[in-house]
Amino acid sequence: MNDYDQISRNARTARIVRKTVTYALLAIWGIIVLFPFYWMILSSIKSYGSYNAEFTPKFWTTSPTLQNYADAFTKVNLGRYFLNTFIFTVVTTALMMLVIVLAAFAFSRLQFRGKNLVFTLFLSLMMIPSELVIITNFVTITNWGLRNTFTGLILPSVTSVFYIYLLKENFEQIPDDLYKAAKVDGTSDLKYLLKVMIPICSPTIVTVIILKVIECWNSYVWPRLITDDARYFLVSNGISEIRENGFGRENIPAMMAAVVVISIPLIVLFLVFHRKIMAGVSRGGTKG
Repeated sequence: MNDYDQISRNARTARIVRKTVTYALLAIWGIIVLFPFYWMILSSIKSYGSYNAEFTPKFWTTSPTLQNYADAFTKVNLGRYFLNTFIFTVVTTALMMLVIVLAAFAFSRLQFRGKNLVFTLFLSLMMIPSELVIITNFVTITNWGLRNTFTGLILPSVTSVFYIYLLKENFEQIPDDLYKAAKVDGTSDLKYLLKVMIPICSPTIVTVIILKVIECWNSYVWPRLITDDARYFLVSNGISEIRENGFGRENIPAMMAAVVVISIPLIVLFLVFHRKIMAGVSRGGTKG
């Protein structure tokens, strides 16, 4: 009995040590990951004078100010950038979901000649470097006269081969018997998609929507390339305008305040839906 108790105590001690080491490493990693956000917020509440007076960076401030946040909305048209980004994000995400849901349904349930070949060609598009696609899209949008328009901003982003593949894999997990039974009852393909497939795969669909919203909100290269009119700037591209025409290159606290304001919607979105994101991604990678 004494030997058993000793073994149990050793096992408990080993578990405690493992958990302590694990949580210590996770805490250190969490500090490393979160430190840039802390430094961004800290810099945003420092005055311009106190920030420039620090020959050695300080990890706190004794005189915080919110003036930088006021300047972010008064010295540049940040409110307009938010509105543009909201319109771009909502319209692009809605159109993309319409395209990829219909495409994924066609590839997963409908039978037509050359389906596997077409889907293979779709997947091969993922091998093409994004730089080549941007050049092609830029030439096309320019030839169509759609530069400095929301249409030109939105059109190249209304589909995604990866999201079609992810949703197709989810649709194929739904038993074929449900589809056959629905067809026997006279249910149309569209009604089956809306009433059966979409509700069952809603975690993945929600995940795709959230990831697309984040992608649109952070979009930089394409909007910067296709727009040179401030009326169509997004929040990510507005940072450059803020630096050049708003606060100046040296006013780091004011720029950090603008970055904090721009980052808040995505941070809130991720904190609210991070469980759904993980659930949807894990579901997409599970067969059967």
